[in-house]
Amino acid sequence: MGRFVPLLLALVAFPLCAAGQDHPGFIGGQACKACHAAEFEAWQGSHHDLAMQSATEDTVLGNFDNAEFSYNGVTTRFFRKDGQFMVRTDGEDGKLTDFPVPYVFGVYPLQQYLLPLSGGRLQALSIAWDSRPASEGGQRWFHLYPDDTIDHSDPLHWTGPYQNWNTRCAECHSTDLQKNYSAGSNSFDTRYFEVNVSCEACHGPGEQHRALAQSGQLAGAAHAGFPVDLAQRGEWAFPQGESIARRRSPVAGNSQIDTCGRCHSRRGTLGEYHYGRSLSDTHRLSLPHAPLYYHDGQIRDEVYVYGSFTQSKMHQAGVVCSNCHEPHSLELRAPGNGVCAQCHKADTYDVPEHHHHPAGSSGAQCANCHMPETTYMVVDPRRDHSMRIPRPDLGIMLDTPNACTACHSERDDEWALQSLREWGVHFSDTATHPARAFAGMAAGDTRAVPRLAELATDTGAPAIWRAAAVESLGQSGDRQGVDIARGLLTSADPLLRTSAVNALSALPLPQRFQLLRPLVNDPVTSVRLAVAEQLAPVPLAQLREADVEALRVLFGEYQRIAKQHADMPGNRMQLGIFLASRGDAPGAEAAYRGAIELNPQLVPARLNLADLLRAQQRDDEAKAQLQEALAIAPDNGPTLYALGLLETRAGNSEQALDYLGRAARLETTGTRQRYVYAVALHDLGQPKKALTELEKLLRQAPQNPDVLLALANYSAEQGKLDAARRYARQLQATDPRNPAYNQLLRELESR
Repeated sequence: MGRFVPLLLALVAFPLCAAGQDHPGFIGGQACKACHAAEFEAWQGSHHDLAMQSATEDTVLGNFDNAEFSYNGVTTRFFRKDGQFMVRTDGEDGKLTDFPVPYVFGVYPLQQYLLPLSGGRLQALSIAWDSRPASEGGQRWFHLYPDDTIDHSDPLHWTGPYQNWNTRCAECHSTDLQKNYSAGSNSFDTRYFEVNVSCEACHGPGEQHRALAQSGQLAGAAHAGFPVDLAQRGEWAFPQGESIARRRSPVAGNSQIDTCGRCHSRRGTLGEYHYGRSLSDTHRLSLPHAPLYYHDGQIRDEVYVYGSFTQSKMHQAGVVCSNCHEPHSLELRAPGNGVCAQCHKADTYDVPEHHHHPAGSSGAQCANCHMPETTYMVVDPRRDHSMRIPRPDLGIMLDTPNACTACHSERDDEWALQSLREWGVHFSDTATHPARAFAGMAAGDTRAVPRLAELATDTGAPAIWRAAAVESLGQSGDRQGVDIARGLLTSADPLLRTSAVNALSALPLPQRFQLLRPLVNDPVTSVRLAVAEQLAPVPLAQLREADVEALRVLFGEYQRIAKQHADMPGNRMQLGIFLASRGDAPGAEAAYRGAIELNPQLVPARLNLADLLRAQQRDDEAKAQLQEALAIAPDNGPTLYALGLLETRAGNSEQALDYLGRAARLETTGTRQRYVYAVALHDLGQPKKALTELEKLLRQAPQNPDVLLALANYSAEQGKLDAARRYARQLQATDPRNPAYNQLLRELESR
């Protein structure tokens, strides 16, 4: 007889559609239908229309006829009860519980199901329905993490913070969402105006537009009475003798792309959304850095579209989303290569002489070569919108993917590169491509600085690439990077201003304050918040009253926005970092512990908490946090590194070297852990081994000043004066104006 499990039923209130004063100016999609019948009809049945729906016989696609699915020792059952769709699965405590299904989420190629938890939460079940045809492998239940073993204690479990609808999904699947999170009670009172992505989700509140139309005053009204103008498709024509069309007039602003990017981007939300504002004013955008992207900017993690599209030559040429996609049905403007042939003449590009594949074959499809797919959520292929040419040469050097071997999976990059050469395609920038510089900088190789500096100052390059270069330079601490960042603080592009602010963290605080003081009241939120993070350590008692008041307002805004989004562990951790910089140790500790409470496996929060505790001489508590972190991730380099430093301070040399050595062996980006391990070897009585480790590190980072300085000094100590002088000359070459480097070289050459 099987083990008896009591029947538990989750009872919570569902989010409601609330009109009136909670949603001023919104009138609903049905109000648009009378005047915009064609657009409304095209929208019906689209992925926007079906983004989220109440669970009914018509909307639920999955098999709820007592179907079962087993995962990690738990058998989940999908059934009906009293006319309601139900799921019996493991809840927050791991016990089997019956949950009602109030909503379905999405429609194709998969459909998810939202289940209620306490505190006003809706959670996306990690077992989804494959809605593809059975002939394509669909019509089945499947788990979104098939290769993992996730249980109720894991933050990726469907009951955890990363599957929460209120904060992770709702903004982009409903119209005029109001999250209404209460940090004090850790609960939600989330509201939306319409359950799906309706007309006003993109156009903004329509009340004024309707009033103008009814009174015959639409003509001449700004944006036709809407807060944002989305009609940026423009007119295109082929210049005489050219095969690529051009816009007749430049696109005015980024309003359409920014509106789409609100949801089709990897970003974090900043306060309330404001229609028509720059995307940087309402969201913090992710740049094309590893590990979200490959070093050449191709998509890697689930980053959606904005970050890749804004890298593209199409974006630079003035292409907007609606040039390729009909904005209401979301379908392509034309089938197959027809969408590209709108601007690229078919008799030049849609021919074997260009694509080198049989006409009509998969290889002859523009998108397959220039927009390769990556599959997410097990069954959902999404195209890279950077629209680049395949680069097997970079694949050979950097292990980046390319469309050639993605399709010809039995071949390798060498074969692909040779094939391109046989077609007459040769790459002249393999050694100078920005991807090489980004990869080098990530590995700690400062030889990448000149190339990144060139990219950062190239006004013809995509702004998102320039921003990524600026931040990489800032992390290097190179003086040239600081100079470039200083010059970009007044850029008209808020993305560049934000990155320039972030790049100044290596500057001494007084210089940082003087440079960033004019940006305290920047009109764009993401810029202001970056300034707040950089100026958090500023001692207010040393400033003029006017500056003190301005910073107090800024810091208050930062904390207010942080608390609005404190439902995510990472946001609480970021707040903790800010408060620690402000000198508010109790507040920082509470924020770190709050992050850990939401996600006990958030190792960076434990590391930050340990560092805070150590600074207060609470070493035993710090060590306990680090040991917890090590138990969660035994091969986490930063944890081993922190433990090594802690044991060093405690005088436990053998244990310290063990931790630091393990951290050094695990380091794949940067050089800090390997450098400190070498210094520890020297300081703890193993100078020869220290030199060996530093020499190995120098081969990877040939111009790293810390490594060169240590090698020069340690070599001199051991009587290896020729080597010491050689290292000192290399060091001096990295910064000829540095007086300390020049003095060291003079001293060594005089011996």
